[in-house]
Amino acid sequence: MKKILTIGLTLALLISLPAVMADETVLQVGIAQFAVHGSLDNCREGFIQGMLEHGFEEGVNVTYDYQNAQADMGLAAGIASKFVNNNYSLIAAIATPMAVVSVNTADGKIPVIYSAVSSPKEAGLATAESLGEGLTTGTSDELPVEKQLQTIRTLQPDARVIGILYTLSETNSAVQVKQYQDLAPTYGFTVEAMGIATGADVALAAPALLKKADLVTMVLDNTVVQYLDAVLDAAEPLKKPVYGSEIEQVVRGCVAAEGLDYYALGRQTGHLAARVLKGEDAAAIPYETISESALYYNPQALEALGLTLPAELLERGTDVTASE
Repeated sequence: MKKILTIGLTLALLISLPAVMADETVLQVGIAQFAVHGSLDNCREGFIQGMLEHGFEEGVNVTYDYQNAQADMGLAAGIASKFVNNNYSLIAAIATPMAVVSVNTADGKIPVIYSAVSSPKEAGLATAESLGEGLTTGTSDELPVEKQLQTIRTLQPDARVIGILYTLSETNSAVQVKQYQDLAPTYGFTVEAMGIATGADVALAAPALLKKADLVTMVLDNTVVQYLDAVLDAAEPLKKPVYGSEIEQVVRGCVAAEGLDYYALGRQTGHLAARVLKGEDAAAIPYETISESALYYNPQALEALGLTLPAELLERGTDVTASE
C-alpha cells in the first residue's frame, strides 16, 4: 500500500510539472549583427541587458540566436531569412545594412527592432513622422559632427583638409559625409571624401587619401571600421592624426573622438524590443535617437604626434588608457 501511494504521488508530480512549465513561454529572438567591431558588440550586450531589465532573462523566458554577417550582404540576407523562416518572435538588427535587409526579408511577418542606424528615414526604415515602415522601430546613433569638428580645430589650429573614407553602399555613411561637407567650412576646413566598394579597398585608399588630407576622421561606417588598423598604419609614418567616431576606435589608436555610448544605445533598444514583445505595435512606436556624446582621448596616440589636449578638453575628456 505504501509503495502504491509513493508511485501515485510521483505520477501526480510528473503530470503537474508540464503544466507549470507551459505557463512560462520561452521566446526566440534573433540578434543579427552586421559586422565585428567593438561598438556593435557593446550594442548587442546592452540590448540583452535592456531586455533583462524588463523581465526577459536569457535561458528562462527568452533565448537568443546571435549571428554576425562579417560585413557581407549575402551572409546578412541569409541570417535574416533564417530568422524569418523559423518564425522567431523578433529580430534585433544591429547596424544599418543589417536593419534594411532584415526589414525587407521580414516583410511585416515578424517585428524588427534596429539599433545603431544613423539615418533611419534616409535608409527607408522610417516615415517622416519617425514611425516604422512595417513592424519595425529602433534606435538611431546620431554622429556629433559639429563637436568633432570643434575638437579637431582645437587640437590642430593649422589643419585645412579633413579626409574621410566611406563605403559607397552604406547609406548611413553617405549621410554623415554630407554633414561634414556642410559644416566643415564653418570651422575653416574642406573635406576630401573617398568612397570604397569593399573592406579590401581600405589598404589602398587610405594612403591615397592621406596624401591629400591633413588628418582623417572616421564616420560610423561598418566596413571601414573593421579595417581601422590599415588606416592607422598608413597614417603613422606620415605623422597625421586619425580621429575616431566612437570610444572603441580611440582604444585601438585614434587620437580622440566625440563618441556615443553604444552600450547605452543597446539598452535603449532592448527596452523598445521588450515593449513590442509585451504586445505593443512596433509600427506605432517612433524610433528614438541617442545624441549625448562624450570626448574620449588616447594620450599615447596624442603624444606620438606631438599633440596636447588643452585644459578645456582635458577637463571633460575620458582617458581610454586609464583602466589598462
